[in-house]
Amino acid sequence: MGDHADERRGMPPTTSGECEALPGHVPAPATLRRRAAAMPGAPAARRCSRCAEWLRTASSNEVSLGAPAARMTVLALFGLVLGAVGGTAAYLVVHLVGLVSNLALLHRVGFGLPDLEHYHPSWVLLPVAVAGAFVVVGLAAWSPIIKGHGIPESLDAILFRASKVAPRTALAKPLSAAVAMGTGGPFGAEGPIIVTGAAVGSLVGQLFPVSPAERRILLATGAAAGMAGVFATPIAAVVLAFELLLFERSLRALLPLSVATAVAAALHGVLLGARPLFPLDYTPQVLAPQLPLFVVVGVAAGALAVALNRGLFAVERAFRRLPLPAWSHPVLGALGYALIGLAVPGSLSVGYWAITDAVNGRFMLGAAAVLFAAKTLSWWIGLGSSTSGGTLAPMFLVGACMGEMIGIGFAHLFPGSPIQPGAFALVGMGVTFGVGARALLTGVVFAAEVTGGFGLFVPLMLATAAGELVAERGLRERIMTDKLLHRGYRVDFDTQTDPLRMRTASSVMCSAPPDASRDASKRPPDPAIDRMAFLADALPHLLQPDCQRVAVTDEDHVIGYVTREHLDAELRRRISDDVISPPTLRLPKSWPAILHTHDSE
Repeated sequence: MGDHADERRGMPPTTSGECEALPGHVPAPATLRRRAAAMPGAPAARRCSRCAEWLRTASSNEVSLGAPAARMTVLALFGLVLGAVGGTAAYLVVHLVGLVSNLALLHRVGFGLPDLEHYHPSWVLLPVAVAGAFVVVGLAAWSPIIKGHGIPESLDAILFRASKVAPRTALAKPLSAAVAMGTGGPFGAEGPIIVTGAAVGSLVGQLFPVSPAERRILLATGAAAGMAGVFATPIAAVVLAFELLLFERSLRALLPLSVATAVAAALHGVLLGARPLFPLDYTPQVLAPQLPLFVVVGVAAGALAVALNRGLFAVERAFRRLPLPAWSHPVLGALGYALIGLAVPGSLSVGYWAITDAVNGRFMLGAAAVLFAAKTLSWWIGLGSSTSGGTLAPMFLVGACMGEMIGIGFAHLFPGSPIQPGAFALVGMGVTFGVGARALLTGVVFAAEVTGGFGLFVPLMLATAAGELVAERGLRERIMTDKLLHRGYRVDFDTQTDPLRMRTASSVMCSAPPDASRDASKRPPDPAIDRMAFLADALPHLLQPDCQRVAVTDEDHVIGYVTREHLDAELRRRISDDVISPPTLRLPKSWPAILHTHDSE
């Protein structure tokens, strides 16, 4: 079981036999492995392959999760800068997409995102979309990271390149995505702005002296600031960073994230307007008897998330098997979604107008069904061809159409009930994205923030739980991690608190004999830690091959010792937390008789 847990986290499995760096050691949480990796220890020949890999790949300069106040202040100031940059970049990206869309599709000059509800394209759309694809191909040759929808590329930088992103990405990604969406690509603006913000955050981390862990925080902070700048969703942006990008939960990460997203969202209000991006023209009201209906929406959204992920993976495999050069794939994809757009113009470009109509219940059943099918197919073809674009807006639109269709069905099934189809659309879009991306809380909070529908938190949470239960049975990987799996890295986002940072040294130590101080003068001194120090503070010393114990002191007096066995016991206790045990509480045997007595009375 331990070996598989390590493989999910991207670590090599334990070899047979004990590791002399930590005898009898067991798989530890990711935070412990990073700490162990940062410390010099026994020669590689005396360690198991896993410990050798830790010591080979990790940085010895990584700051503890308990960063000092001065360092957190520096990170918060960086967050202030990244928030301002992210909010400004979001304004520029949105207007760049609007400019290209107006020029390419409507043949006019304008900077606002056009409403394509009454757009009727001609066959000119085909060469326009193909020309846009060639531009994307050229930009991808200059900056390959721009291919895809953003978050997998950011994860790639975090996991493989110490959170270092080339500066050119900050320019190439928004340009390529603006061209792709502006010429009809069925994507969203969140992908390019997340990569742009991540590139700026990484650049800041490369210009100033920071640790690799702090650079990861700055990358995630820049990405979150960009997202908050586009959608005015600061809380959802913070949650997204914690769920998908950071691999840690700490104050040193929360502070810059909070500052950056707050600043970016404030700039959104100044530059793009204070209204929600998808405003509601009604007040959501959900009665308690209606909650089971939203569970049905959650189950349907979970099934839809499975279908969207599997369909996209199948299309990507189909493109990889084509006997054509990789550069031609975006061109074929552009031709595919342009042909669909000729039949269903609503499937083209970002489709924010369509999301707004869906969450307000404005579509008829047939129109919602047609748009649902067209957007799904065009998104599969476009993103599967490795062009540049985002996933959030398409998944929102597809999920909203599905939810509205279910809401319309319930409204006909229960004609006397005050059912709002738009509320079902809002819940459907949040659950579809959250479950499809395995960012459950992000989907819940984002759907509420971007619409102002905060009264739907309860049905959103119920539906998300139901949807995730369905997706867990139908999906092994999700859209955010599938590309990394093909590169040999399986990402596990589940985290636990380091067990060695939950116990103090004095709580587990062996008491020192009365003459410990006199004996210490006759031999080399043991390394020492304070009695209130974490057990984790003893780990760097115990990883040394010649260290058998660490002294625990109280005002410079040795009061006990911590050994490797103490650390091993704590790690084994953590593993035992996941072992299902028989019930420890049983009903008394006389309980049925007591119930019978009360009934007879």
